[in-house]
Amino acid sequence: MSRTAPPPRPIIAIVGRPNVGKSTLFNRLVGHRRSLVRDVPGVTRDRLYGVLTFERWQATVVDTGGFDPASEEPLVVGVRRHVLAAVEEADLVVFVVDTRAGMTALDEEIARLLRRSRRPVVVAANKVDAGGQESALAEFHRLGFGEPVPISAEHGRGVAEMLDVLRERTPPEALPRVERTPGVRVAIIGRPNVGKSSLVNALVGDDRVLVHDQPGTTRDTVDTMFVHEGRTYVLLDTAGIRRKGRVSEPLEKLAVVMALKGLERSDVAVLVIDAAESLAAQDAHIAGYAHDAGRAIVLAVNKWDLLADRGGAKAAVTEQVRERLTFVDYAPIVFTSAARREGLDELLAAVDHVAAEAEQRLTNHEATSILKEAIARRPFSIRGVPLTLHSVTQVAVRPPTFVARVNRPDELHFSYERYLLKSIRHAAGFAGSPIRLIFRRAPRPRRVARQGEG
Repeated sequence: MSRTAPPPRPIIAIVGRPNVGKSTLFNRLVGHRRSLVRDVPGVTRDRLYGVLTFERWQATVVDTGGFDPASEEPLVVGVRRHVLAAVEEADLVVFVVDTRAGMTALDEEIARLLRRSRRPVVVAANKVDAGGQESALAEFHRLGFGEPVPISAEHGRGVAEMLDVLRERTPPEALPRVERTPGVRVAIIGRPNVGKSSLVNALVGDDRVLVHDQPGTTRDTVDTMFVHEGRTYVLLDTAGIRRKGRVSEPLEKLAVVMALKGLERSDVAVLVIDAAESLAAQDAHIAGYAHDAGRAIVLAVNKWDLLADRGGAKAAVTEQVRERLTFVDYAPIVFTSAARREGLDELLAAVDHVAAEAEQRLTNHEATSILKEAIARRPFSIRGVPLTLHSVTQVAVRPPTFVARVNRPDELHFSYERYLLKSIRHAAGFAGSPIRLIFRRAPRPRRVARQGEG
């Protein structure tokens, strides 16, 4: 496996103690709501990447979790590791402080660590919402990074002036960077604690996504780009999706919404299933989300190493998955172990295959011939009137979508529609991808004028 592909733009890492407004600033800089924002310390845990565009200048911005260098709590230790990694890869660091709270001992400790990193640092004095806060700004001079830049990330005040400073302070690039064409966008979806983040880290070959045995560790949808055998992938690690009735905390509800939005941004959805547990109803619900979104799907049976009789269990697990997820019987099944890095090549091969199949196009002649042959094999009548097909046109890919013009579009039975869909799949493939079939009324034949009329 290759390491993470180098980003094409200068990198700016946003760091600071918990709840100083880092994610609000990140969202302001990238221009849309990529990061969760709530007035609760510790909301952001992973590294989030976004693109900042200011006039003709661009940079990659990295949002990090609240940094507490002293805590030994395991989840905080994991966040700290991510923050230090973000600083290590950054060309410039934005150190966010809270002018309302004033400078704290934790701010000073973070400043000491940043000085050791030898990265250029700009202090963003956040939550400056009105005048009269000069004295609060003055104390941040003691951090040793020059003049603090007063901003209000929530209201946008001072952000343009800060961007001028960032552009000036960003070191010139040693080598020209070439923009990469985004690769296959893969959403890693599933119930909480099935190993989604572990699978992302195993694929990338790096601790890019925070992994912890506490369910619900991932809340944001985290984009991670990497290259494998010359192909570029963008992995979207999403929050674990629970059944709506079991999601009570407002922050968790928002995380689920963002997970579904991550699914909408993807080309392929990898549904991670826990091999050590029986297939749950929620697995079927999540598969339904991917199917309804029209995404190509791969089913990854993870934690495969935990089963004792792996040889005999594979057939049983496959049978169980096919029985309970009949509506996605088109999706390939891959057995993986993130812990042992097993099945990863097979998983990426399946992702490549279903992504290509979802892009397949049929000519009008090919599509029409497939359905005409299907109707000839199994004729269908509506109140004694035979179904007749005029033409079929493929109007979209991802998912493959066809418009069939027939004489009775509103009276087809759903079972016959399913038969026609399966006929398309049997003849043309589209492995791993849902197929949409839309029925429209065929044009009525024109009456031929009799001789002498008119």
